[in-house]
Amino acid sequence: MAEIVFQGTSAIALDAKGRITVPVRQRDLLMQACEGRLTLTKHPDGYLWVLPRQRWEATREHLMSMSMDADPWRRVFLGSAVDVEIDTVARVLVPPELRAAAALAKDVLLIGNGRVLELWDATRHAAHEAQLMAQPMPAEIRGFVLR
Repeated sequence: MAEIVFQGTSAIALDAKGRITVPVRQRDLLMQACEGRLTLTKHPDGYLWVLPRQRWEATREHLMSMSMDADPWRRVFLGSAVDVEIDTVARVLVPPELRAAAALAKDVLLIGNGRVLELWDATRHAAHEAQLMAQPMPAEIRGFVLR
């Protein structure tokens, strides 16, 4: 798989059947890199990871190589992983269990975060970001931002 980097935020709506329409900028990258084959899984911070299938397979292999101490976290990621595909009209079905886990309502955000996409409930993300912004910036980030 060619190395792709996701960036930017798209405000999108979850339809009544639990589908999102993948915005063009991410869809083009995903169709090129993995033919629209994705894996969705829980993230401990309360959102969903959206990974190109090949990237998920590498992540899964890494998780499988971890010691037994990682079993509870491995269960979170592997136990909630669902393979999906972008359909012919650019939609992805988010299964009900994952929608519930991430508290996804109608308004959601698809956020590019480097090697992965994150699918957040818009209200939950706003609260998470407000909490983050109220904390001191780590030295590594502060040094980068304030150059």
